[in-house]
Amino acid sequence: MWLSERKRGRGYGEAMVGQTTLSGNPAGVYLDAERRALAIFAPGGYAWRPAVGEEVLVLKQEGENSCVVGVRCYSDLAPGEVLIHAGQGQAAIKLSTDGTVNLMGRVLINGVPLEDMLNKGGEA
Repeated sequence: MWLSERKRGRGYGEAMVGQTTLSGNPAGVYLDAERRALAIFAPGGYAWRPAVGEEVLVLKQEGENSCVVGVRCYSDLAPGEVLIHAGQGQAAIKLSTDGTVNLMGRVLINGVPLEDMLNKGGEA
């Protein structure tokens, strides 16, 4: 009897790190075994889908399936800096504490390349 109480007490509210096996929302993640149909959560106003093979944080929820809440950060940001990126850094926005906004990748404004807008004097 104490084993079932012990398991019940430890089974919820725990976090586990796993590897994404199915991208999408819902996602699949390999923890101690593969789990599928895991909802993806993100901060308000931000949407993302972990890529297959990414290391993700999974939370267990009482009465619901587990959910994926984030990926491991490997960036070498300074304290207070923010980096939003897609893929392997092919497109990114970096906000630095000195006020610098660094855009990486092809920049479009309403579908028009930034270079074209600058060459036409802002007419697009």
